[in-house]
Amino acid sequence: MSFAALTRKGRTVLALGLALSLAACGFNSVPTKQEAAKARWADVQAAFQERANLVPNLAATAKGAAEQEKAILTGVVEARAKATSVQISAEDLNNPAKMQQFQAAQGQFGQALSRLLVSVEQYPDLKSIVNYQMLQTQLEGQENRIRIAIRDYNGAVQDYNTEVRTFPSMIGAKLRGAEPLVPYQSVTPGAEVAPSLEGKI
Repeated sequence: MSFAALTRKGRTVLALGLALSLAACGFNSVPTKQEAAKARWADVQAAFQERANLVPNLAATAKGAAEQEKAILTGVVEARAKATSVQISAEDLNNPAKMQQFQAAQGQFGQALSRLLVSVEQYPDLKSIVNYQMLQTQLEGQENRIRIAIRDYNGAVQDYNTEVRTFPSMIGAKLRGAEPLVPYQSVTPGAEVAPSLEGKI
């Protein structure tokens, strides 16, 4: 075999070895897991947006409520406005300050919704409104969807963060400049848990 043929064969083997070592060090798995976490974050945002979209319907249904409910309803509408004004893009997922701001706004919105649901127990006349009961059920279902979306996002973040911090994938992560993502942590304890409506309808 000629020297040129040996050199070509050596280059091929070297290229294959380099490709395998890059694959082994997470060069491809790191961005794959990062994109999976970003997709799960989009699900979280969609779930929060669906909840925000329910509030105008709730406001329209409860317009005729007694004065006591109007203050609570006003608080819900204001909390919704604040919650929808704070947005997090996929590029902000490694920014703890922005994540905390988003979580705080969503926590306040969740608390306002909980106060509204508690008011139903205090004012029986609202319980008889079929549309109101339907919206309560929708809100409860939406809170469950939010909880599941957050759980799935945090699972994807854990998977990605583990990948970028463990050997040999950390080599590929450093080559790509990948940084750990921030998990969703409720600023208000329990805000990510759907309110119980048992005994309130």
